[in-house]
Amino acid sequence: MSIEDLNHGDWGFFVPYLIGSISLIVLAVGSVAPGLLQAAIGAFSTVFPDYQERIARHEAAHFLVAYLIGLPILGYSLDIGKEHVNLIDEQLQKLIYSGKLDGKELDRLAVVSMAGLAAEGLQYDKVVGQSADLFTLQRFINRTKPQLSKDQQQNLTRWAVLFAASLLKNNKAAHEALMSAMSQKASVLGCIEAIENAS
Repeated sequence: MSIEDLNHGDWGFFVPYLIGSISLIVLAVGSVAPGLLQAAIGAFSTVFPDYQERIARHEAAHFLVAYLIGLPILGYSLDIGKEHVNLIDEQLQKLIYSGKLDGKELDRLAVVSMAGLAAEGLQYDKVVGQSADLFTLQRFINRTKPQLSKDQQQNLTRWAVLFAASLLKNNKAAHEALMSAMSQKASVLGCIEAIENAS
């Protein structure tokens, strides 16, 4: 999920989650040497042959949870190395840019940020797309007033994963329908129709 780039923060809690992940490595290699990206994806696909399905499940989770909690969706991509869901909310953007996110808005963004990780965790033994999600959440945390302690950050992350997982479990048919629509490159409106028709 990507809304914008924000400042770095304290990564102490997140380091264990980042070990063994490929998503940031793939993005970095792709931006420096695009020719190497396909080789990296090919090698990765032999380990995780269901990678494209993982991407669809992951990004559909961000999309669905954002929709369920009332955050407008601008667009999305399932292209490897460019996978994302773009959200738009002018008031929220102002709060993020000013560094004045409050607890309520941070909670909403945390749940959307952790939705992809939760979706993979519900389906697979190993989660591989968590790095970008955790970085996104940390960026939002860094823009919150008052600042959260490390314990508060840990609690928020755990709660957000559990809440996102609960939303996905309770809307499994909508998640599957959305995955299918996104895989067929449906418009945002088409994706929303898939959610609503499955509910």
